[in-house]
Amino acid sequence: MTLPVSSLQISGLNAWYGPAHILSDVAFDVGAGEVVALLGRNGAGKSTTLRAIMGLVPRRTGTVVFAGEDISALPPYAIARRGLGYVPEDRRIFTELTVEENLEVGRQPPRPGVATWRPEQLYALFPNLGEMRRRQGGRMSGGEQQMLTIARTLMGNPSLVLLDEPSEGLAPRIVEQMADAILAMRQQGLSVLLSEQNLHFARLIANRVHIIEKGRIRFSGTLAELEAQPDVRDAYLAV
Repeated sequence: MTLPVSSLQISGLNAWYGPAHILSDVAFDVGAGEVVALLGRNGAGKSTTLRAIMGLVPRRTGTVVFAGEDISALPPYAIARRGLGYVPEDRRIFTELTVEENLEVGRQPPRPGVATWRPEQLYALFPNLGEMRRRQGGRMSGGEQQMLTIARTLMGNPSLVLLDEPSEGLAPRIVEQMADAILAMRQQGLSVLLSEQNLHFARLIANRVHIIEKGRIRFSGTLAELEAQPDVRDAYLAV
């Protein structure tokens, strides 16, 4: 069977940090052109799931299939070269480089059948960046840095992007801009898997959600299905 170019299937994913068993048989999928939210409280295993998908957790088992290829045993750089983008929670921009230079760091060749991103398109997607092209990354606000790290990832022309807590710590106005940008990315054919604690943000952008708690998937379905089960929502997402 030929799978869509931007599809991701996770099955039996386990991960450890030292002796601590963090993920237990995590399984879910992201379809072509979908925005899927991985929801859960702080410490539930969301970031570890994204890191394990990217091969950044040394001790892990299970199967990760991306665009029809089993990437479970590949190193992170090989996974990235296949078109799986990753935006870490801590951003990791180059603070001494300008916005333009940070974007150039992320540049990869075009990929057949995948949207090709250029700086001018990204400045249109994130107008704040267009106004500060020559500003160093270390002289930007947290929200602006978040936009920059997403834009830098898009310069790699991925077909699927992993976003780790994209709305965390951002002002409401920036959160709205972030939601608009993710919807624009979906319109360009990208698939997106994001980890989130903010259910309201997920409502703005996601086609489906998975809830993770103590390293296990506790719910999978549409937002309408989740809203129809307030006991599930409150048990795993209420503060």
